Amino acid sequence: MPVAGIRPAPELHDGSAADLVLRNAKVFTGDPARPGARAVAVKDGRVLALGDDDHELAGLVGPGTRVVDALGRRVVPGLNDSHLHVIRGGLNYVLELRWDGVRSLRRALAMLREQAGRTPRGQWIRVVGGWTAEQFAERRMPTVAELNAAAPDTPVFVLHLYQSALMNRAAVRAAGYTRDTPDPAGGQIVRGRDGEPTGVLLAAPGALLLYSTLAKAPVLDEAARRTSTRHFLRELNRFGLTSALDAAGGFQNFPGNYETVVDLARSGELSLRIAYYLFPQTAGQELADLGRWTGTVRPGDGDEWLRLAGAGENLTWAAADFENFAEPRPALAEGYEAEFEQAVRLLLEHGWGFRLHATYDETIRRDLAVFEKLAAEGLFPGGGRWLFDHAETVSDRSLDRIAALGGAVSVQNRMSFQGTVFLDRYGTEAASRTPPVRAMLERGLTVAAGTDATRVSSYNPWVALHWLVTGRTVGGTALYPAANLLGREEALGLYTRGGARLTGEEHVKGVLREGYYADLAVLSEDYFTVPDAAIPDIESVLTVVGGRIVHADAEYAGLEEVLPPVAPEWSPVARFGGYAGGGARQAEAMAEAVAESERHRRWRAARGDAAVPGPAPDLVDPCFAH
Repeated sequence: MPVAGIRPAPELHDGSAADLVLRNAKVFTGDPARPGARAVAVKDGRVLALGDDDHELAGLVGPGTRVVDALGRRVVPGLNDSHLHVIRGGLNYVLELRWDGVRSLRRALAMLREQAGRTPRGQWIRVVGGWTAEQFAERRMPTVAELNAAAPDTPVFVLHLYQSALMNRAAVRAAGYTRDTPDPAGGQIVRGRDGEPTGVLLAAPGALLLYSTLAKAPVLDEAARRTSTRHFLRELNRFGLTSALDAAGGFQNFPGNYETVVDLARSGELSLRIAYYLFPQTAGQELADLGRWTGTVRPGDGDEWLRLAGAGENLTWAAADFENFAEPRPALAEGYEAEFEQAVRLLLEHGWGFRLHATYDETIRRDLAVFEKLAAEGLFPGGGRWLFDHAETVSDRSLDRIAALGGAVSVQNRMSFQGTVFLDRYGTEAASRTPPVRAMLERGLTVAAGTDATRVSSYNPWVALHWLVTGRTVGGTALYPAANLLGREEALGLYTRGGARLTGEEHVKGVLREGYYADLAVLSEDYFTVPDAAIPDIESVLTVVGGRIVHADAEYAGLEEVLPPVAPEWSPVARFGGYAGGGARQAEAMAEAVAESERHRRWRAARGDAAVPGPAPDLVDPCFAH
């Protein structure tokens, strides 16, 4: 874009000139030694220099330098989601109708109805996580009847966190569920009085039924998965994400499901740096899988764009608990420690780090006992980094033990979406420290932040930062006292330096400093000054990864790298995009939904329903309060 006040120096040779100079910015570097700047110069994918005024870097501008005016906007280091299912999400992104950020059920159902008219025969409409009833003005989930009305003939699968799923009649038929289909272990196919499936699936308490049902839907071919992944990465770049730790997950097999990102890395088409983990998929085969991987690949394999980080977030299935707060805490099998210990020993012997899914302190205590046994033998922690994921109910005593063993913690804003359910089950006192982020930091633990997207929560990192700063759910419920809240700079550090520390990259990313990766985001609003309620609406208007402009919006539209069009043409993303941003359309839809909710309340009151509350009713149908 044209920039007044800076002229190229013709005597500079290309070898000494910057590739990119960002000027007129409010740069937060994240570097305590130099917390702020006005300009950033980039060369060969790294920060070449920082300037305190716009002219300080003028000598680095040559004929080939791209100069971009930040127009006084806030610039921050690129965000790093420390727990994101980015590989799996990319393989399916263009097939999914996202309700992330949609503020009324009225609008969500309208999207569903419109997509039903666009989806060809044989394909499904799938709403796969990233939303909760609390975000809607109506404060309720859709009903199966509403799904049937919106899409009479097209299969519809709507996942609600890891708690439940709703299916219309067409999806029940497509999945092959009948009155004779048995309930799987840990799941329930809800049936009517006639014994037929109603379309409601419950995680009771495990999510395998939800996963396996979704796996019955059609998938993309390799060419389409490639395009889908590139568009998903661009969607993440939209929010200023420049790195992510892929925590693997169910139905993500190695190496098959990793081939798409490997191919994109080889061709230089990744726009997000990915450190990935390997997750044994089949109960009973975990040790065989880990043994095969430790014999063929090593942590660190790859480059700065894509590399192996270790194993997890499960090592053995028997050691994993579930995060469905709508159900009681699951009791893990007695004696799982024997196989779990074998898995950890195998990783330690080969210098592998690992991460562990653990929601409850009861699970964490049992795992720590295994680590302490190995530490007494001089084997633990070995040469690899290790961490607990989630740790919502971890105790102070367990935190002390984690610190003594050199561990770290990755926290996610699952309570943004499930906090009210947790509050109802466990009460205010328990919820007030779930998770105890402040206590983790006070012990000097490395703490990193993420989302656990795309199924249990949204991939929008600013929703997670809002939760860390305010302690509120997406519906506005306050969970934490001031003592368990973070300042904005502190919270941002968990999303930048924290993630870099988990992968041992704190010497090259997480801050804006000379010689570090040129990963940064120019924000739509100043994160440090906007009202708390506006934090989730922040986006990046310009995202730079390794000196490349990978996302551009507003005044910078057109500067980003060109992507192939979204395919297939009927893709929900082609029509609706991903996360639903703010703006007049959203505000109008929410106003309509609130008005409709009030009309419904009055109608119920006129019928003599004594349970109807006053204005601003809670219209959650008890049948769907799971």
